[in-house]
Amino acid sequence: MNRKSLTIFLIVIAQFFGTSLWFAGNAVIADLMVHMNIENDFVQILTITIQAGFIAGTLFFAVFNIADKFSARKLFFVCSLLAAIINLGMCMQAISITEVLFIRFLTGVLLAGIYPIGMKIASENSPNGLGISLGFLVGALVLGTALPHFIKVAIGSLPYEFVFYTTSLLAFVGGVLIYLFIPKNVIIKSPQKFKLTNFLIVFKSAPFRASAFGYWGHMWELFTFWMFVPAMLTAHKIYSQHSYINISLFSFIVIGMGSLACVISGFLAAKFGEKKIATIALLFSCLCCLVSPFFYNINSTTLFVTFLIIWGMFVIADSPLFSTLIAHNAPQTYRGAALTIVNSIGFLITILSIKIINYLAQIVSPQYLYTFLAIGPVLGLLAFLHKKQNA
Repeated sequence: MNRKSLTIFLIVIAQFFGTSLWFAGNAVIADLMVHMNIENDFVQILTITIQAGFIAGTLFFAVFNIADKFSARKLFFVCSLLAAIINLGMCMQAISITEVLFIRFLTGVLLAGIYPIGMKIASENSPNGLGISLGFLVGALVLGTALPHFIKVAIGSLPYEFVFYTTSLLAFVGGVLIYLFIPKNVIIKSPQKFKLTNFLIVFKSAPFRASAFGYWGHMWELFTFWMFVPAMLTAHKIYSQHSYINISLFSFIVIGMGSLACVISGFLAAKFGEKKIATIALLFSCLCCLVSPFFYNINSTTLFVTFLIIWGMFVIADSPLFSTLIAHNAPQTYRGAALTIVNSIGFLITILSIKIINYLAQIVSPQYLYTFLAIGPVLGLLAFLHKKQNA
């Protein structure tokens, strides 16, 4: 393994470790609800809170152009260290709902210094073949997001706090890997004076806008699908009366297989182009939303889980490709700001999606609920493929 490949490998591992913090709360939601004596649907609130924190963090980074003014590797390290410490706050014995939400919000803020900053570090260290590198990097995000579900299975009868102990340790190790082993890069500072609206410069590019809109369409579906995977599996378990279904394990498999899809899409894009493969992935993801009613009440666990795995692969396969197009179409002096602001808006869309789908769940049959996730991919495809946007 040459030095460049080793660098990308370490970035991928660090990203995997750092993003394990993301769904740590979701993986132990049942334990948290018992511990705090909560009876309502707390998973929606918990998910939206960390998304809101991520939005706040990315907006702060973008507005003040922090990702392009300071060392990305130092930012990654500091944010990983602080996030690891704050995540341990979830292990307090007499923790309240307010404290839980505050901790998850702050964790989301600091994840803004891990996920998009990790992409910036990757773009700095792989000017050629960026699509493949981001395929591995987003794959690491996916696997990191799924990892808490696996940890929950692995700890067995141990207290749920071990999920937070483990993810905090991993986040800290990831930050150390970046700080110690990733080479220092020259910081290319913006030649313009600071203005709050500087980061909006990136939207003057039509190809950049098209890539951003495609990404936002994909984001409408992604996190809502991930959040509802355990609910889908639970509903199937009840309907099929197959008691052997381990919700945490199957959730890890369905979400985690998306990491393989990211790697595959990166290699395919290197041969056929990012735009073509991203379009195909977004289209098939949209089709999965539309055909989901046919699988909802199927009495075959194998077929149902297989469908969810396929959906879980297509739902994320386009993400590294859109990120690559966004990075390529952004000015070098604003690349970090471009990645963070697009992420920020994308995660705002996930909150809207989660809220709307959760509301629709009260009035729409569960069998047809997930067809509404197709709204994002449809709009994303229309914007991404618009001739004037891609001129």
